[in-house]
Amino acid sequence: MRFEISEKDLGSYRRMADLLNFNNTDLLCVQHEFGIYGGAAGSHLLALLKEVRMPVVTTLHTILSDPDAAQHRVMETLLSRSSRLVVMSRKGREILKETYGVSDEKVDIIPHGIPDLDFVESRLCKEQFGVEGRQVLLTFGLIGPGKGIEHAIEALPEIVRKHPNVVYLVLGATHPHLMASEGERYRLSLERLVQERGVKEHVIFYNRFVSLDDLKEFVGATDIYLTPYPNEAQVTSGTLSYVIGAGKAIVSTPYWHAQELLADERGVLVPFHNPQAIAAGVCGLLDDTVRMEKIRRAAYAMGREMIWPTVAKRYLQTFEEARRDRRHDPQIAVDFDRRSAPRAAFAGWTLASRPLELPPLRLDHVIRMSDGTGIFQHAIFNVPNFHEGYCTDDNARAYILCNLLDEIGAQPPMENLVAQSTCYLAFLAAALDRKSGRFRNFMSHGRQWLEDAGSEDSHGRALWGLGSGVGRSRNEGHRKLAAQVFELGLGAVEKFTSPRAWNFALLGIHEYQRRFPSEEKTSLLREVLVERLIKLWKEYSSEDWPWFEASLTYDNARFSQAMLLSGASMHHEEALAVGLKSLNWLASIQTTQRECFRPIGSNGFYQRYGARADFDQQPLEALAMVSASCEAFRATGDNFWSLEATRSFEWFLGRNDLGLPLYDFSTGGCSDGLHHDRVSENQGAESSLAFHLSLAEMKSAEQLTPLSPLQSVSAQ
Repeated sequence: MRFEISEKDLGSYRRMADLLNFNNTDLLCVQHEFGIYGGAAGSHLLALLKEVRMPVVTTLHTILSDPDAAQHRVMETLLSRSSRLVVMSRKGREILKETYGVSDEKVDIIPHGIPDLDFVESRLCKEQFGVEGRQVLLTFGLIGPGKGIEHAIEALPEIVRKHPNVVYLVLGATHPHLMASEGERYRLSLERLVQERGVKEHVIFYNRFVSLDDLKEFVGATDIYLTPYPNEAQVTSGTLSYVIGAGKAIVSTPYWHAQELLADERGVLVPFHNPQAIAAGVCGLLDDTVRMEKIRRAAYAMGREMIWPTVAKRYLQTFEEARRDRRHDPQIAVDFDRRSAPRAAFAGWTLASRPLELPPLRLDHVIRMSDGTGIFQHAIFNVPNFHEGYCTDDNARAYILCNLLDEIGAQPPMENLVAQSTCYLAFLAAALDRKSGRFRNFMSHGRQWLEDAGSEDSHGRALWGLGSGVGRSRNEGHRKLAAQVFELGLGAVEKFTSPRAWNFALLGIHEYQRRFPSEEKTSLLREVLVERLIKLWKEYSSEDWPWFEASLTYDNARFSQAMLLSGASMHHEEALAVGLKSLNWLASIQTTQRECFRPIGSNGFYQRYGARADFDQQPLEALAMVSASCEAFRATGDNFWSLEATRSFEWFLGRNDLGLPLYDFSTGGCSDGLHHDRVSENQGAESSLAFHLSLAEMKSAEQLTPLSPLQSVSAQ
C-alpha cells in the first residue's frame, strides 16, 4: 500500500488518516521536521494525527527550545497525540522535559540510523576524484548559511600555509527553501570569499544532490570532516552521524548533537565563529597522524551502535511499547481487535465527529476585480465597476488575505495572487500622505486621490493590512516597506475618536508585534487604546447590554477580537474577560431560533432600547464573527467557539434566514448582502474578500488547537 501526501493539501492528510484506519494499520511512525509539512509551522500534519485510530510514534528531528507561538501550538498537539517519542540525543529529551513538560518515560533515545560502512583508508578512494596525494576536507548536505561554511573558508589560508596539499570539498545542492527565497546568493558569496582569500586552487564546490552510493565514495576519500555550524541549537545532525559511522576524523563546532557524539576523544570541538580555531583543529590532526587514527577508530566503534540493523531493533522495541501503552490506557476507547477496526474507523465518519468540509479555494473573482493599481471597490453583477474606482479599505483587506493564504500554505491558485499582493501593498504605501501622516481612502479609476484624508476607520484598516505584512509576509521587501509605512502612519491614531479605528489599529499592532514583540512605541499605544475601550465598556455596559457603545452597527465583533488578542498578548485579564463576555452576548443575539447566524442588519442597525434591524445582512459581519470566535477558541480551548465560528461561516453557504448561499461557487465571488427577500446580485470587493478571509481563517483555525486554556477567564 502506497499513498503520497500533497504537502499543501489539507484534505490529503485526512485521506491518509482514512486509508490507515480502514486498512487496520497497527501503528503510525511519523518523522517530524518543521518545514516539510504544509500549513503554519507544519500544522497540516495535525489533521492526520487527530483522526488516526492507532498508536503514533513520532521521531523528532528538530526540537526547538524557544519556539514561536505557532510552533509551540503544533508541538504541543503533536506531543499529546503521540504514544511515544523518539529523539536522537540526550539534549533532545532534556528540551522536551524543560520546554514542553514531557516525562522521560515517554521518550526513547535512538540514534540517527546510518548504513554499515567499512573502515577504509582515504587514499584508496581519492584517485577517482583526481585528488590523490592531497588531504581532503569535506562538508556535505543541503547548503545554506546554517552550515557556517564561510568560517571554514576563512580558516583555509592558515591551513594551506602549513599543509599546501589540502583541498576543501563542499558537496551538496543549495537548500530548496533558500533557492526559492534568494537563489544562489549564499553560494556565490562563498565563491567570492574563496577568491578574496586566495584559496581558489584549494576549494571544490560540487553543486549536486548525490545518491547514497556516490556519497559513500565522497566520504571514503575524506581525511577530515568539517561541521562549522554557527548555531548551538541543533539536536540532530544526520551528516555528522553518517561520517562517524564511516570512521572519519571530525572537526566541529560544539552544537548540541556534536557535543554528545564527539565526546571522549571521538572528534575535535572548536568554538563557534572562530576560523583560527578551525585551522588549529585541522592542522593539529594533520600534524599528528597517530592521534587522528585513534580518533577515527573511537568514532567508528561508536558508529556500530548507529547502523540500521541495530537502530531498527530499538525502533521495534519502541513500537511494541507504544502498542502496549495504548492497549492498557483506560482513557482511550480503542478496540484493538483487528476484526472490528474497520467498523470503528467507519463510525468516525459521522458529521458529528468530523470537521466541516470547507469549500476549495477559488480566487478567480478576486483576481478579476484587480489590476495593476489594486482591487476595485464595487462590481456590477460579477464585473468590476471601473466608475467607482479603488479604496484603501479593500486593498488592506486584499493584502491581509494574501498574507494569510501564504502563511497557511494555500495551494494554487494562490500563486496567481502572489504578484497581485505587491500591487495591494503598493496601493497602501501610496495611500499615505507622508506630510500629514494620514491615509487617503478613495482613488478614481484614473489614479487620482479624491480626498486629502480618509476616515479614521480606513486609516486603522490600512495599519491592520500593513501590520499583517510585517508579521506574516515571507517577502523581505514587503516586510520592510510595510513596517516603514506602518510606523509613519501609527502616530495619528492616538488622536482618533472612532472606537472602530482603535480596534483596527490594535489588530494591526498585534500583527506588527508578531515580528517585533518588544517595540516600545506600539506597546505604549496598545495600552492606551485598550484602556480607552475598557473605559467605554464601563460607561455603556450593563447586565442586559454588555457592550462598548449604545448601539450595534458594523464590524461589531472586532471589538471583542481586539480585546481578546490584546489581552492575551499583554496578559491583561480584564481585557480578556471583557472580550469573552462581549462576544458571548453578541453570539447570543445573532442567533435565530433555527440556530443559524443572523448578523445585525445595516438597514437601521440596533440601538439600545430600540428595535434591531434584521436586514440587510452584510458579509463583513460574518467575517468579523468568524475571526473573533477563532480567537476565543484559541484563548480558551472551549469548543463552543469553534462551533460558533463554523456557524458564522456557514451563513455564506446558505445557513441563513433565507436558506440562500451568498458565495458563488461558479465565480469565486460573494454577494454584497442578504436582503429580506433576496440575495444581492452584485459581487463587490468587500464582500468577496470577506468570504475568502473567512475561509482562510477557518482553514487556519482547523489546523491548530488552543495554546493553553485560560483558567481564570469565563465567557459568562
